[in-house]
Amino acid sequence: MAVQWPAEAIWEAVYPLLPSFTVEVLPEIDSTNTELMRRARAGQIDPILLVAERQTAGRGRLGRTWVSEGPSDHEPIASLTFSFGIALQPHDWSGLSLAVGLSLAQSLHPSIQLKWPNDLWWQDRKLGGILIETASVGAVRYAVIGIGLNIHTPVAALGAEAWRTPPASLNDVLPGVEAPDVLQQVLLPLVKCLQRFEAQGFAPLQADFQPRDLLLGRALECSDGVQGTGRGVDASGALLVHTAAGLRKISSAEVSVRPRS
Repeated sequence: MAVQWPAEAIWEAVYPLLPSFTVEVLPEIDSTNTELMRRARAGQIDPILLVAERQTAGRGRLGRTWVSEGPSDHEPIASLTFSFGIALQPHDWSGLSLAVGLSLAQSLHPSIQLKWPNDLWWQDRKLGGILIETASVGAVRYAVIGIGLNIHTPVAALGAEAWRTPPASLNDVLPGVEAPDVLQQVLLPLVKCLQRFEAQGFAPLQADFQPRDLLLGRALECSDGVQGTGRGVDASGALLVHTAAGLRKISSAEVSVRPRS
């Protein structure tokens, strides 16, 4: 089943904000993030949207896999996977993944929640994830923002690690929606979000993040053994956990945090 991507409409919307912006859609690639990081290290640092209908070696946080299957003759594309590359110079990079997640959730549906530091959830099931990587190219720091969203309920398409949490799909939330619709819906607000983050950081977004905070008020367990109750995030995007020893601030994305059952 051929997918009709709104590449020209997206380019026309974003071009006034980023005059050197380009859009590229590939039928298959190992990883859109890996590809843009390769290009950045080769000196290609113009803003770009790279979309893949199928990823064979997609990556999530902490080395987890995200394999996406492309459309078949009878089935639509099961997941939307894309990376956005842009040179950024924020005063503080802290909270960027939260800002990106908030932008996506706000563009999609009021019921979508955010799990610190980089996941979108719906009704306690994982809807999608974000992976942000950066490369220094001379004096420029280039950010590659990878996003994967389940459009239809995944079966075997996702890697085994994804099943640590039951999956949700955007068709659970927005029946009938397809990957091209979602891409067009989220991209321009995402660009505006990145420009606002570059100028102001995460602090102005803290209040908007709170109502969507999946971990707020819940019993939590961390991969480093810490247990406590979620108390939201601070102005830098660090997770606040109330423990028996007092309030702990978690800022490292290397620490995995989950609600306790």
